[in-house]
Amino acid sequence: MTTTTSARSSLRRDLGLVAWQVRYEQRSYWRNRGRGVFTFVFPLMFLVIFASLDKGARISSRGNIAYDDFFVPGILAYGIITTTFMNLAMNTAILRDQGVLKRMQGTPLPTSAYVAARIISAALVTLAMTIVVLGLGASAYGLQLRAAQLPALLLTLVLGTATFTSMGIGLTRFISTAESGPVVVNLLVFPLTFISNIWFPTDSLPRFLRTIAGIFPIRPLASGLQYVFDPRHARSSLLDGRSLETLAIWLVIGMYLMVRFLRQPQGEVA
Repeated sequence: MTTTTSARSSLRRDLGLVAWQVRYEQRSYWRNRGRGVFTFVFPLMFLVIFASLDKGARISSRGNIAYDDFFVPGILAYGIITTTFMNLAMNTAILRDQGVLKRMQGTPLPTSAYVAARIISAALVTLAMTIVVLGLGASAYGLQLRAAQLPALLLTLVLGTATFTSMGIGLTRFISTAESGPVVVNLLVFPLTFISNIWFPTDSLPRFLRTIAGIFPIRPLASGLQYVFDPRHARSSLLDGRSLETLAIWLVIGMYLMVRFLRQPQGEVA
């Protein structure tokens, strides 16, 4: 009985610490206007610009579907990547260089609670991003959102958010200084977006570029979300199994890198 009571007390304490850290992460995120603009406003700006320019366009290589049915889920994938991977990699590098992570290791906050809080906080920002992007896509660009799509959409969103969150934290061990963080992150992300179905269909690209894009997790996230909203799949399974499988593999890699980073003495770079 005493053991059970002690375990419950410890669980309540850890959950309380996670909740406290989530509140801190949210305040830190929304108070940093530059980070909010870069990770939240930019995807919305790109959505308005590109969707307005190509409004009414059709994609012949994809059964003549509307361009907006392709682009809105694609820009949602980009938004998820900016709010998780890019944001966390750069911010975690700053916290490491400022000694915050090192000092945290001497506090009552367990590493597991810290990681859980950062993942939950990233998920909350991603949820806000998803609601705004899909709401704008439905109201202004004719994107169809049906109840039957929600299970597949949620599964893809959860898997994608977990994958890029873990990768964002894990990548920090390879970023030498906080100043180099934006350079490293942007060099990894932006070239891949142009061969990963974010801005336009990549079906006509050379095969070796499509193969490269298929290895990394950006294209699987974009393709998985686009599969959910593709009108051609309205009466079939809305889960893109191959894309989800690739994301799951990268989730395992991301978790491994994240654990390695959090276990190393903070202040050291791999």
